Amino acid sequence: MNILQINSSARTAGSHSTSLANAVVARLQKANPAATVVLRDLAQKPHPLLDASALQALFTAPAERAPEQAERVAADDASIAEIMAADVVVLGVPMYNFGISAQLKNWIDSIARAGVTFKYTATGPEGMLKNKKVYVALARGGLYRGTANDSQVPYLKSLLGFLGMTDVEFIYAEGLAMGPDAEKSALADAHGQIDELLPA
Repeated sequence: MNILQINSSARTAGSHSTSLANAVVARLQKANPAATVVLRDLAQKPHPLLDASALQALFTAPAERAPEQAERVAADDASIAEIMAADVVVLGVPMYNFGISAQLKNWIDSIARAGVTFKYTATGPEGMLKNKKVYVALARGGLYRGTANDSQVPYLKSLLGFLGMTDVEFIYAEGLAMGPDAEKSALADAHGQIDELLPA
């Protein structure tokens, strides 16, 4: 089993989403001692923004790319290679202003490439990252699950599904900013969800 863990918090320490992602990976490793883990921490090593120069590099033929263009495309290629090799993907996802972090969006932009991780067919788009299990550990300050203010889950379901990843489990830690008792309860509940999904 190859596990890819993506930590998308802006924090390098003290992140609840990272802690929960770590717990999921630890449980997976316990059940699969021979598993390999690739960790990409987007706070410690942010992926570059998809800007005009990056787009120009991507749309330039490989043989015609300048060295800096080849380097920029290689960064995306590395992200794509990691997720293509993964059997299981674990995402640590905090909520920032009702959405995902800029760090996670930059990573998503790096792996979504037409003709490589998805393609357009006569019947519509087809994701090419199939047969992968995905766990998404969500950390939120308030209570958003099942409400109109939860833009994260619909977006991630759509995005992951578009790329072919349809077997997705969401783990919720909510109310983390609503006081110490609420925080403790939220984390206990999230760990209970992990226990249900991945029994020890």
